Amino acid sequence: MGPPGSGKGTQAKRLAERYRVMHLSTGDMLRAEIASRHALGRSAQGYMDRGDLVPDGLILDMIRSRLQEIPEDGGFILDGFPRTVAQAEELDGLLNGLHLPLERAVLIEVSDAQIKIRLSGRARLEGRSDDTDEVIDRRLDVYRRQTEPLIALYEKRGLLSRVKGEAPVESVFAELEHLRTE
Repeated sequence: MGPPGSGKGTQAKRLAERYRVMHLSTGDMLRAEIASRHALGRSAQGYMDRGDLVPDGLILDMIRSRLQEIPEDGGFILDGFPRTVAQAEELDGLLNGLHLPLERAVLIEVSDAQIKIRLSGRARLEGRSDDTDEVIDRRLDVYRRQTEPLIALYEKRGLLSRVKGEAPVESVFAELEHLRTE
């Protein structure tokens, strides 16, 4: 977890490839739904364009179906989920029901100034509608109010690890790999 633009997706993809586990990215799932023009995608688009979180019910339905696809001997990396304490509690129930443990929550820490630079650059490169200056500010505000409380939750459970996300991609990846051996 981390603020938008912290590198969660980049690092999660790399880790999933390295360790041959399933990469579950709610952002990727939502963008695929939007591209397919299904009802879920059309509904999600408005929330994302404003910088708001997509309602829990929609996200949980997507996550539930993907978690059921994980092989018994396989692992998974959640990317961008959970984003609220309520989602974390729902995730606990889903994982318990599937006998899948949550081993660690990783917080990729990046300053707001760096986030704004990264997301503005991403908007120019990818043309993402959720990376405008106004929406970036809104997304950071939503992150602080709704997602940051997860830091305390996972810290209290002894699951939280912190990684400095402003280092080069390779350095962040090396630090994440080191966490696996702890």
